[in-house]
Amino acid sequence: MIRKIYLLSIVSCMVFSCGQTADQNENVSDDMISRIEALESDISESERAFLDNLADLCGKSFRGKETYMAPDRESWSDKDLIMHVTVCEEDRVYIPFHLNGDRSRTWMFLAGEKGLRFRHDHRHEDGTPEELTMYGGYADGTGTEYRQNFPADDYTIELLEDTLNREWRIIMDEDMSCFIYQLLYHGEEVFIAEFDLTNPL
Repeated sequence: MIRKIYLLSIVSCMVFSCGQTADQNENVSDDMISRIEALESDISESERAFLDNLADLCGKSFRGKETYMAPDRESWSDKDLIMHVTVCEEDRVYIPFHLNGDRSRTWMFLAGEKGLRFRHDHRHEDGTPEELTMYGGYADGTGTEYRQNFPADDYTIELLEDTLNREWRIIMDEDMSCFIYQLLYHGEEVFIAEFDLTNPL
C-alpha cells in the first residue's frame, strides 16, 4: 500500500506538470492507476490475504509439536518446536523455525512475479548457507486466505534430486488459533507440525 501511494504521488506530479486539462488529467490518472495495479498483481487476492494473515502474527513466537511423522522417519516428538514471526514486509514474511537448539531453519514466504513462493532457508551457525537451502515451491493457485499449497518447483527438484513429488501445505485455522505445517510425498503426509497461536511465548 505504501508503494502504491508513493507511485500515485509521482504519477500525479507528472500529470499535473504537463499543462493538461482537468478531464485529460483524470483520464491519464485512471490509465496510470490501472497500469500500477497491473504491475502489483503478481500474487492472487487469496495469496495476498494469506500473506497478510501471516504478517498479523509479526513479532510473536509460538510453541508447536509434531502431530505426525511417517514410520520410516526420525520422530521429533521429544523436541521443542518454536516458530518466530520476525520479518513482515509488503512482499515477504520470514519465520525462523527452531528445533531445540538448532536455529538453522527459516521459512520464507515471498511475493514474486510468478506468485507466492515458499522457501526453506538453511544456514550454518556462522550465517553461511548450507548446501541444501532455498528449496520450496510456488503456490499452486488452489489456496485460500488461510491455506496455501506449494508443490516443489524446478529449482527444488534439481537441488534435492527429487523423485518424491514433494509438496508443502501451510494452514491456519480461520479463527487464527492454529498454524499447521505439512510435508507430503506423492500426496501422502510424511510430517505434520502444529503451533498454538492462542498462547504467544
